[in-house]
Order: sequence, then structure tokens, then C-alpha cells
Amino acid sequence: MRGLIRAAALLRHSQSQPRSLLTKPAPIEAPLVPWMSKHLIPFSPYKGYSTLETHENEVLIPPELLSVRSVLTPDRQIGEYADLVTRVTNFRGEDRGFMVLAGDVFDVPLRKDIIHRVVKWQLAKRQQGTHSSKTVSTVSGTGRKPWPQKGTGRARHGHLRGPQFRHGAACHGPKPRSHAIKLQKKVRRLGLKVALSARTAEGKLLVFEDLGLPSHKTKNIVNYVSQMTDAKKVLLVDGGPLDDKLKLATRNLHYINVLPTIGLNVYSILQHDTLVMTRDAVNRIVERMHTPINR
Repeated sequence: MRGLIRAAALLRHSQSQPRSLLTKPAPIEAPLVPWMSKHLIPFSPYKGYSTLETHENEVLIPPELLSVRSVLTPDRQIGEYADLVTRVTNFRGEDRGFMVLAGDVFDVPLRKDIIHRVVKWQLAKRQQGTHSSKTVSTVSGTGRKPWPQKGTGRARHGHLRGPQFRHGAACHGPKPRSHAIKLQKKVRRLGLKVALSARTAEGKLLVFEDLGLPSHKTKNIVNYVSQMTDAKKVLLVDGGPLDDKLKLATRNLHYINVLPTIGLNVYSILQHDTLVMTRDAVNRIVERMHTPINR
């Protein structure tokens, strides 16, 4: 880019000065780029940046300055609260009809700030808080006075269990407490809606008729998940109680987790790139989101 700016500056300088027929024009130090010989584009440096000054449909932008990456734009606007129609299938890829996803649950505006608040609330609430340090009354040590009160020239002490001594107590150490913070119910509910809408917008939400497996063998669920597109970590959500075969088949796989609808949360959705929900689970989630909040 600096070479192009220098070449353009030299060319403008040479064109501005009058040339004589007897004098030999001064040679240009920097060679011109092939596309620049056809289209002379002025550059104006400003604060360390080079700004390309062009008018619409006047010159062509050189291909080496363009990016070769293709930008994919969504075919619809996200966050319009529009009801979505999705295909219902199963592990074997069979067509089980269609289902309508409620727009106020699966198509809400994406809010990163809400996701951050809910995840912070979840991680703080699940922290055990069982840390405990020993004070002067609980630390192990003798209670005998180490030396006389006067006459030694040293500081007066009544025991050796203080925090300034080796193997002494911890001063202002942690004690068992709850790390939970308060978060409004409507914010928690909105966080779950945003997480579901994000997976729906990415095309990573799959709706199954059921999560039934022919047997409890792990190889069955491994074959089914391997057929999914770009599924590195999968979260299976069922409406009612979890099937025993499904729990046995997935308990030895670290990239497949199973949850009931009542346990669906924002942090688990973010940890998995693919979300698989049954038809019953979708209905229960929508019903829970539409239930009035008890104040």
C-alpha cells in the first residue's frame, strides 16, 4: 500500500510540473502496477491510514485488495418474534411431520448482556462455598505464654497461635457462606429464550419425535450422532422422565449429555453446539415460558 501511495504521489508531481521538449523527464522510481496504468486512483494519507478516493462506477477496485471470503447473510431477520416451522425427525432420519416453534420463545432478539448475567448467576449459585480457615480459637497450638511479659525486650504475647507466627491462625480467612446472587425471574426466563433463539438462528436446534433407542449399546447413539452435521457436542432434552436405555447408552460419552425439560438451563445450552429436543420437550418449554411469574 505504501508503494502505491508513493507511485501515485510521484505521478501527480510529474504531471503538475511543465515539461520542456529539450529536457528529459525525470524517471519514476517506483514502477506502476498494471491496473494503475489504466486507472489512476488518487490516494490521500490521513493519520497513518491510506484512504482510497473513488467515485461510484468510475474506476475498478483491484482484485488483490478484495477479500476472497464469501459472506453468508441470513435469509430472514432474527428477533422478529415470528413463529417458525421446523421439520420433526428421529435418530434414523425418518420424516415425522412438522412443528411450529413459538416466536416469543425461539425467535427473540439476541442479547449477550442477558446471557452474561444468567451465566454469572448460575455459576455463582452452584458454587459450594465450603471453604473454611482456622482462627485463633480453632488452630492447633499451645496456650502457654511463650516468654515473660517484661524484661526480655521482646513484644508481649500470650500464645503462639496468632497469625504473625508460623503455623498460626489465618487472619480474615474464608468461612462457609453462600455465593449466590439475586437475579429477577423475568431475566432468567429471558436468558433461556435468548439461548434457544441463538441455537435456532444457527440451525443447531433439532426437533425429534422421541429419543427412543433399540438397545442400551453405546455404539447405537455414536452412529446416530456421527450422522449429524457439525455436531461436536450434543445436548439431548426429553420432556418426561429419561429413558433408561438412553441414559445407559450416553453415560460413557463425554460429548453427549441428557437432560429433562425441568433441568434445561442457559449454561448447558452454551456448552453444547447442537441442541436436540423432543416434541414433548418443546411443548413443555413453551408452556413454562408462557406461565405467569409468581411475584
